[in-house]
Parts: sequence; structure tokens; C-alpha cells
Amino acid sequence: MSTVDRLKKRLAEAGVAVDDAGVVLMVRHLEAVMEANQRMNLTAIRDLDTAMSLHIIDSLTPVGELAEAPEGPLVDLGSGAGFPGVPLAIVSGRQTTLVESIAKKARYLEDTVRSLGLDRQIRVFAGRAEALARQEAGLSAAVTARAVASLPALVELASPLLSAGGKLFAMKGKPEPSELEAGRAAAGLTGMEFEGVRTYELVGREDARSCVVFRKCGDSSVPLPRRDGVAQHRPLA
Repeated sequence: MSTVDRLKKRLAEAGVAVDDAGVVLMVRHLEAVMEANQRMNLTAIRDLDTAMSLHIIDSLTPVGELAEAPEGPLVDLGSGAGFPGVPLAIVSGRQTTLVESIAKKARYLEDTVRSLGLDRQIRVFAGRAEALARQEAGLSAAVTARAVASLPALVELASPLLSAGGKLFAMKGKPEPSELEAGRAAAGLTGMEFEGVRTYELVGREDARSCVVFRKCGDSSVPLPRRDGVAQHRPLA
């Protein structure tokens, strides 16, 4: 069975509808990641089949919630190898910005997006989320982040990027109750509100994963964005 056919099967098992052209693009992206991984540290996963589940299928987990966000652009924080941003862009059709502060990873993303023919839909911002927020405050309908930072930091970074009603989708393992509570507290300070957390397992795997959702509901009571890196090193909650 070809890689494309294997991915189609797993997408069907996960209940995610993707057209044939989209499946081919996602396979090409994953193969590019695995090839580039021989030269730079993009992912610890070396096996293509495992990467298919842990990167593509996991990236598409919030596609249903994303469809409920307002119309408008998607921003993927700490995009790294392009997950979840590239698969979500392909499936949702949203204009997407991949935010990556490590220069060599940003260059890889630019080259890959161009080679996939997606450069009119997906752009790469080679910098930090705070810098993007200073340039494009309140212009995004959705923000995603996958295993990037703690919930309080993600809520703070997402808030100035989001338009009213925009949503943050924080994809994590199984966050501790204390992290969830800190995320709620940070939300209360930054004009965000906690909407819920969905725990799930990938087909064929037993490790629990979560998608934590916050919504932009008002103005922040603290000036945002703060200086670069402060959200991670001195969280609001």
C-alpha cells in the first residue's frame, strides 16, 4: 500500500475528510520533513508511519473546532516542521501564518511551502509571536500551538493576535489540573475565556492527548504583547 493510501485509510479511521489533492500535499510535506530531518533537528520521530499518526493525524484533531472559529486567518505558533499549521491550512483553506523564531527552521518552512505550491496561502513569519502581534494586532481568527509552551504563556501570546471571538487551540499531552487553572487565570487577565478541553487518543496509540480551547471575549487588562520571551519566563498566572 502506498503512503498516500495508508494516509487515506488513517484519515478515514480518524473521521477527517480530506480530498485526494490534500492527501497528496500532506504526504509530500511529511516526506520533506523526514528528508530534511537528516540535516537538522525537526522531529525526534524517524519512522514514516509513526510520523503519519503523530504529526498529520494529530495535527488535524482540532479541525472540527477550527471550523467553528470566525472566518479569517490562522496563525500557528512555534510551527517547527509545519505541524499543525500546514495540514490545517490544507484542510481548512484558511490563509495561514507559520510563526517560527529559529532562523534555519523558518528557512526550511519557506522552502517547503514554496515547493508544495502553497506560498499564496501559507506564509512564514521568521520571528516571535510578540513581534507578529505588534505588526498585526487583532487580525487573526484562530491561533494554534502544539506542544510549544504552558497554557498561561499561550493564552497571553494568542490574545493580542486574535480578533473578537477568535479562538486559541492549544494541543498538548494531558495537562495537569494546575496548568489548566493557571491558563484560566491568565485568560481572565488577557480578555480570553476558557471554552473547554477535549481529551482523545490517536488510533493505534494509548497515550492521552488534549486540545484546550480559549476564546477572545474582550480587552486585556494588561498591556500586550509584553517584551519578547516574558510570557514564557514570567507568566501572568
